This record gives sequence, C-alpha cells and structure tokens, in this order.
Amino acid sequence: MMETPPRQLPRRRTEAGYGRPVTEDDTFAQRVEAHRRELRVHCYRMLGSFDEAEDLVQEVFLRAWRGRDGFAGRSSLRTWLYRIATNACLDALDGRKRRLLPDQAGPPAGAGQLAGDGDAGPWLQPFPDHLWEPAAPSADEPESMVVARETLELAFLVAMQHLPPRQRAAVILCDVLGWPPRQTAQALDGSVASVNSALQRARATLREHLPAGRAEWAPPAPPSEEDRRVLRRYMAAVERGDLDGVAELLAADVRATMPPYPEWFADRESVLAALAATWDEASPDYIGTFRLVATSANGQLAAASYRRPPGGQVFEPFGIGVLRVRDGRISDIVAFHEPELFPAFGLPPHLDP
Repeated sequence: MMETPPRQLPRRRTEAGYGRPVTEDDTFAQRVEAHRRELRVHCYRMLGSFDEAEDLVQEVFLRAWRGRDGFAGRSSLRTWLYRIATNACLDALDGRKRRLLPDQAGPPAGAGQLAGDGDAGPWLQPFPDHLWEPAAPSADEPESMVVARETLELAFLVAMQHLPPRQRAAVILCDVLGWPPRQTAQALDGSVASVNSALQRARATLREHLPAGRAEWAPPAPPSEEDRRVLRRYMAAVERGDLDGVAELLAADVRATMPPYPEWFADRESVLAALAATWDEASPDYIGTFRLVATSANGQLAAASYRRPPGGQVFEPFGIGVLRVRDGRISDIVAFHEPELFPAFGLPPHLDP
C-alpha cells in the first residue's frame, strides 16, 4: 500500500485568490515537503510516539512556512528544518511524562496472571519501517545522506526516554545525525560547553540503560534469514494455537510486553501460562483465533495480528508484535495493542476467514 499522500502546506494568497500559487512559494513548499520522512523520524526519536510525530511534523512545516521570508538561505534548508523540529519537540515535551515500555515501569507479572485493563503509560509506539527510508540526497544538500549510525531500535528508544529532553536532543543531533557541537549549540540556542556537558551526562545515562554489549549508538545487524524463519514458525504456531510450537521458539528468559497493558512477563513459563488461559476455548478468558501478517517496525522483525473473536465472522486488527531473535530463539516480544496504527503500516483493515 502506498503511503498516504501528504497534507499540503498553506499557499500564499494572490490577487486571484487561492488559485495559482506564487512560484517561489510553491518551490519552497516542495523543497520542505521533500524532508517530511526524515523529520518525522527525528520527531519520533524525540517523542517516542508515532502519532505525535505525525502531528508535530505538520506543526514544523507551518512554522517553516511562517518564517520562510526570514530564512534567506543562511544555512541549508535541512539544517534549518531540523532546528525548527528540535525546538518544536522540546516545546511539546515540556512537562510531559517520558514514554517507556511496561518492563521499564514495574516488576513482572507472575505465571498465569493476565493483562488487565490498566493504562499506566504513555508508552512508546512502533514506527513502520516503510516510512523511515529517506529519499536520496539532493545535489544542493549532500549532507542529507543517511548517517550509518542512525537506528530506531526499540531498545535505544527506551534508553533515550531516560534522558531529559535537551540531553535527548543533543545526543540525536550529535551522535545520530553527526552534527558538530557548535552546530548543535546553535540549534538549541545554547553554548558549545553546555552541549558537551549534556552529551557527557547523556552518554553515561545511556550506558546504564542500553542492552549489554551495546554501549554505542549503532544499528544492530539486520534480521538474518534464520531469524525470519523463526518468525514464520512463530506466526504459524500462533495461528494454530499451538502452545508447544510457541514454547520451542521462546528463549527461557524471554521478555514479553503488551502496551497499553502494564503487566509484562519475564520468562517463558509466564508467557505460556498467559497464552494458555486466553487460547483455551473452554476458558472464560478465551479471546478467539488469530491470523498473522509479517511486517517490520523499528528495523526489527514484526508481525501484525488479526483476531477473530468468538462468534466473529472476520479477523479484525488486534496488535503489532515487534520481535527480537537471539541464537535462534525469540528473546523479546513487544506486542503493541494499537489497531489504529494498522493503516500507517499499510495493513488491510481486516482479513477474511
């Protein structure tokens, strides 16, 4: 499915009304629009929310439109837009709670405990991979080439959420986008010394929260074909309601979360006990049958699940599970119960039996 056509920037009124736009304004709008994808990723890194990033990019474009006469090419358009986006994110984050995942917010649930109705968030949201591949760099802005260090891996997003907003911005601008401290200081209206201090504190905090052996902001290796085979076997086992098949694929220390539910599970036994209660047709907690569609999110393997409730006629959007495979076993499952995100992933509104 194609990406939803972008909303258009406002056009300057001419004597004839809102008909033919002024040529310079139209060119400006097109140049700004070309940066939509990477600015959406930047806002997502700062906010941890796909929905909020979508809205904020539009706010960034409106701020850019209003300030276009003062831009006058003093820096590259890309740099100017990132400065606007960063400050818009800082404004949005003022006074906000950080977005984490349930396993960062409390102890694990016990075996047999089911996810409740609570919503202790706000939680992180997933980001569709097909929306974060940037366009090729333009001739006049070669710095828009992708920085090899950049990543949207959930583990890094969680670690970043432990940083205060300005430290978060400094790390993203310097360590992800590769900006020098002086340029970052200009974007944040601060000094080089303040940026260096923020980076030093931020990097120390990140080391405390990143997974073992991942002390640098670097993308993990892409999923291998073996990893994809594990995903396919997992999807087939879930569709069959095969607990033994799922058990074979889970690491003993698998961590499973399901935002917006605050409960999470820290081992295979607890995960299987929760599944057994909801997959058993004789159980009062039975929730129906599933069909899964492979997708990808945050540079990781993912599967979109569709549920047919008891007595239902079609499979309806249920959740998007982001998985990590380690040594041939699933070590992490983050099952985002957010059916409203299915259109952003280009997924169908339902599946027939």
